[in-house]
Amino acid sequence: MTKTIKKTVTLPEKVICLLKKGARMTAPFSVEIGDEVNLERISGSLTIYGAARIYGKNTLIAPDVKLGYEAPVTLIDCQLGEAVELRGGYFAGSVLLNGVKMGSNAQVRSGCLLEEESGTNHCVGLKQTILFPFVQLGSLINFCDCLMSGGTSRKNHSEVGSSYIHFNYTPQQDKATPSLIGDVPRGVMLREPPIFLGGQGGLVGPVQIDYGTVVPAGIICRRDFKTEGMLWSSSSLLEKKKTLIAGTYGGDISHKVNNNIAYLANLLALKQWYQYVRREFFIREKYGDALYSGACNVLDEAIAERIKQLRLFAKNMETSLAVVTKKMKKIYPDSVSRTQKQFLQNWPRMEAYLSGNDAEKTGLKKRDSFLKMMQRLSNKSNSYIETIQLLTPAQVQEGTGWLKDITDNITTGCINNLHASRQKVKSRV
Repeated sequence: MTKTIKKTVTLPEKVICLLKKGARMTAPFSVEIGDEVNLERISGSLTIYGAARIYGKNTLIAPDVKLGYEAPVTLIDCQLGEAVELRGGYFAGSVLLNGVKMGSNAQVRSGCLLEEESGTNHCVGLKQTILFPFVQLGSLINFCDCLMSGGTSRKNHSEVGSSYIHFNYTPQQDKATPSLIGDVPRGVMLREPPIFLGGQGGLVGPVQIDYGTVVPAGIICRRDFKTEGMLWSSSSLLEKKKTLIAGTYGGDISHKVNNNIAYLANLLALKQWYQYVRREFFIREKYGDALYSGACNVLDEAIAERIKQLRLFAKNMETSLAVVTKKMKKIYPDSVSRTQKQFLQNWPRMEAYLSGNDAEKTGLKKRDSFLKMMQRLSNKSNSYIETIQLLTPAQVQEGTGWLKDITDNITTGCINNLHASRQKVKSRV
């Protein structure tokens, strides 16, 4: 005689609590919520399709978020704004603001900030990535260590085509490779023409791309486009073969150093923008304080990451100098080793400068004037994007001027530190 044993299975307590708050789950037994998760930071209007794992004491989920419509979702210490849709994948240590939508099989690692109504299709990998409002990425994309802006609306936005790569790792094993696609001073005003990076292509970081640039499909872009509205025209001439010795930076490092400084300057300007402009819009919402705090943490981490990568770059330079000095005098001119020595000698001074608070002290008159304008507009209960779009050309110029003063001041200050030793040598002569 066969006996039937019945086993009673109960839902985890936190899943039950979320259901009681009003959350909808199509498969509640497939939902796992960590003991450290604070349910007060999760809205009762959350919808979870199928399986999901939610971890992290800093996790925040605002109203009307949808998770897992196409595939399971793992969410760790992320802050999600209203109406965010994550259709499947892994998301950790990042902030996604209102209306962000991401297709299935995404991998969003730490240090990402996706602003309003930006998004991706399926199979996109991000890390240390910042997307301004409306920016869209296609499918099968690896887009780490970069900032992208441009566009004015959901219909007129910067876009990256499918099967695109931002190359962010070098043969010298460094990641001092962040690319600035657009910028902060103009990008935050949502007035600039979009940037188009065609599919099945890539950027070799660090590069700077100005607004209105079009890079056709199938192109690997290795140089800056600092003039607005440029169309890439690939050269038919084959590059000359170059000697490569492992561990060396044989060419001029100025391009790499200058682009890293420019990227950091823009991050510091964006932090000021959040602190003085965006905060007033966040704090109106129920979960706004936590979203604002999360975004500021991401920006702090992004700044720290870029300084860390430059520090590692400086350490690699010591090895490169030893090799260049002994083996490569016949291949590269003296200016190569001289430039590397100059950077290595002055990096501690540059690091201290970049870690300071000069951004806070810059453009105060323009900042205060712009903030008064913003306060008048924001008092009409407009959203952040609606308020920015209401700015007049003169007001836009005032705000852009403030942020550009920050980026210019930081860039100039760092370059002055970089050339400090050369000036001392000349004065002695």
